[in-house]
Amino acid sequence: MLGLPRSSFYYEPVPWSPEDLELMNLIDEQFTKTPFYGRRRMTAYLQKDCGKETVDCKRVRALMRFMGLEAIYCKPRLSKPEPGHRIYPYLLRGVTVERPDQVWSTDITYIRMQKGFLYLVAILDWYSRSVLAWELSNTLEATFCIQALKRALEAYGPPQIFNTDQGAQFTSESFTGLLLSQGVKISMDGRGRALDNLFVERLWRSVKYEEVFLRDYTTGLDAYKGLNCYFEYYNHQRRHQALEYCTPWSVYRPN
Repeated sequence: MLGLPRSSFYYEPVPWSPEDLELMNLIDEQFTKTPFYGRRRMTAYLQKDCGKETVDCKRVRALMRFMGLEAIYCKPRLSKPEPGHRIYPYLLRGVTVERPDQVWSTDITYIRMQKGFLYLVAILDWYSRSVLAWELSNTLEATFCIQALKRALEAYGPPQIFNTDQGAQFTSESFTGLLLSQGVKISMDGRGRALDNLFVERLWRSVKYEEVFLRDYTTGLDAYKGLNCYFEYYNHQRRHQALEYCTPWSVYRPN
């Protein structure tokens, strides 16, 4: 009567095994240090440096794909474009970013916990490096990315240009339509140009070394509280050499 296969109705998701979670955490830590590692180098690292002799390249490739990790010389990370989604050209080549709200960008990263993981999305102002909004999710659906974008737009108004990768979350009509309705120009990284979104990649490195790898989140609430405190510190207290040792917020809102 419901039009559902019986197997789908009774199916219960199988939790990740402790071994797979351990491997993903090791991969995440090493990839943060060496984002140029592909599946072969990562497999060699796990086998020779971590004592995981039984791990093969096929398994590492599957885990890295699930986590959305690829070496920086490969295509963009975390998700592939959805067939039929419009891809916008990259607009930042040769552009000098001279003021706040000229360019925003976003990306998604993997956040480990004791018995699972979450995904984190953040929206960053390029000029000041300020984190304008962020959200956590246990899936890679576009909803949490749209929520973060709405929060940033409502709080600070639209930027001139918004740069993303070509992931399905950011090429969805719900996400791009929200930007277009605000008169924002959409820019997307080219395939094989992971460094186009370099400022967000640097943010992830800071978040993981200065917060995530130092903690041991037990629940999603723990992760939320920890990241909330970190982003407050990052915006208002952490001084950046590239900003002449000013804080991001003092550059974004100098008055």
